[in-house]
Amino acid sequence: MRPNPRILIIDDEQRICRNCAKILAKSGYEACYALNGHDALKMMDENRFYVVITDLKMSRVGGMEVLLRVKENYPDIQVIVITGYASVASAVEVMKMGACDYLPKPFTPHELRAVVRQALDQREIFLQNHRLIQRKKPSKPISHQLIGSSPKIDKVITMVEKVAPTDATVLVYGESGTGKELIARAVHANSKRNKTVFFAVDCGTLSNNLLESELFGHKKGSFTGAHKDKDGIFKRADGGTVFLDEISNIGLEVQGKLLRFLETREFLMLGDTRPQKIDVRLILATNKNLTEMVAQNLFREDFYYRIDVYPIILPPLRERRMDILPIAYHFLEQFCHQLDKKIKGFDDDAVHRLMAFDWPGNVRQLKNVVERATILCESNRISLKDLPLFADIEDIGQLLECTPATNEELKRMKKEIRQKAVQRVEKNFILNALAKSDWNVTQAAKKTGLQRTNFHNLMKKHKIIRHQAHRNEKNGP
Repeated sequence: MRPNPRILIIDDEQRICRNCAKILAKSGYEACYALNGHDALKMMDENRFYVVITDLKMSRVGGMEVLLRVKENYPDIQVIVITGYASVASAVEVMKMGACDYLPKPFTPHELRAVVRQALDQREIFLQNHRLIQRKKPSKPISHQLIGSSPKIDKVITMVEKVAPTDATVLVYGESGTGKELIARAVHANSKRNKTVFFAVDCGTLSNNLLESELFGHKKGSFTGAHKDKDGIFKRADGGTVFLDEISNIGLEVQGKLLRFLETREFLMLGDTRPQKIDVRLILATNKNLTEMVAQNLFREDFYYRIDVYPIILPPLRERRMDILPIAYHFLEQFCHQLDKKIKGFDDDAVHRLMAFDWPGNVRQLKNVVERATILCESNRISLKDLPLFADIEDIGQLLECTPATNEELKRMKKEIRQKAVQRVEKNFILNALAKSDWNVTQAAKKTGLQRTNFHNLMKKHKIIRHQAHRNEKNGP
C-alpha cells in the first residue's frame, strides 16, 4: 500500500491552516500545518512531504525564504504559494523561483484541491525525469521496442505476448506515427517465426496493380513491361511474416484476392493458372475506421471480418502521457550514441513542455523533436531553447509578464500579443497537418483544404523546412 501524500500547510493564521488541512484530509491526503516558516523547516527536516503550501508574508521566515530553502534542500517537494496580497509581479517572481503554483486568497476548496492535484502530478514528472537521468541500461535486452509503463501500453504488450506464439492474423489500429510497425515486429520477434524473414509493405504508396504484382508476383508477359518471371513478397516470405500497413488503401479486387489467400493459403501469380501454397503469417494495420468504410462500401465486409481476428488498438501518445519521458530518453540515448554527445537528460522546463504538448504526430514526431534537440544542445541538459517546435510560445509568455505603463503601451502590447498568438496558431496548424501526413506537403495541403502553393507559402512564412529528420519520419519510430 502506498502512503497517502503528505501535505504541509504554512500560514500564521491558524484558522486558514485548519481549514486547509480539513479540506485536504477529506480528499485522502495526510495534512499537517505550521504557523511560521521556522517551525515548518524543522518539520521538513524530520518528515517527508510531497507538497508544501506556504503563505507569502509571515513574521518568522516568510514564504520566499521557505521556497528558496525547499528548492535547495528538497527539490522534489512542490511548493504552492498563497497570499492575500496578490499581484502579477509577486506571482511572476515566485514562479521564477520555482513555485509550481500561485493561489490568491480567498480561494475555494475546489481551487485548493485542484492545485494540489496538479502539484502532485508535477512531482511525479520530476521524479520520473530524475530516475531516467540516473537510468542504467537493462542487463537483458527486451524482445520488443514498446517503451512505457502506462496501463494502455501495458495492455498492448500483454496482447502482443499472448498472440505472438500463435499463427493468428493480427489487425493493428493506430494513428499515424504511433508505432504500428513496431507492434508487427514485436509479434514476429516473439513468435516461432522469429528466425525467418519479416516483410513490411506500405499499401498506401503503391497502386493496386503494382501492389498485386509485388505481393503475388507475375509471369513473363502478364502485362506491359513484365519481361521475366518475378516472385512476389508472399513467396519470398514463405515461413515468415508479412506486414501490410495502411490496408484501408487496398482496392476491393485485391482485398478479394487477399481474402482467398487467408482462407486457403494459396495464391495465383499474375498471368499464371497454377495456384501456389505457402505458409505466411499476415499482420495488418490501419489508421482508419474500417467499420465505417464497410458501411460506405469502401471496404469488403467479408475481408474485414476475416482480418479482425485479433485487433490491437495502439493508443496515441496524448492518451499515455506517462510514457512520453521514457520514450524521449530512449531516443535521446540513441541520438547521443550516433552523434557522440554526452547529454544526461532534459531540464525541468523542457520536461514540462514535452509533457504538455499533444503530439499530433505521436511517437514519430517526438523522435524527430528529440533528434533536433540533441543536434542543437550544447550542454549536458536539453532546455527549451533546444526545442524549436515550442520556441514561439516563449515570446508570448514573456509579453504576458510585462506590465504596460501607459495606455498607448497597452494598445501596442495587445496588438503584438494578438499577432504572435495568430502566428503561433498558424504555425501549429501547419506543423500539425505535416505531422499527420508524414511531412508530405501535397497530402497535408489536401487534408487541410488549402492549395499546395498557399500551404507552401505558409511554410515559408514560418520558416518550416523539410529537414532531413522530417524525411526520415516515413521510416517510423
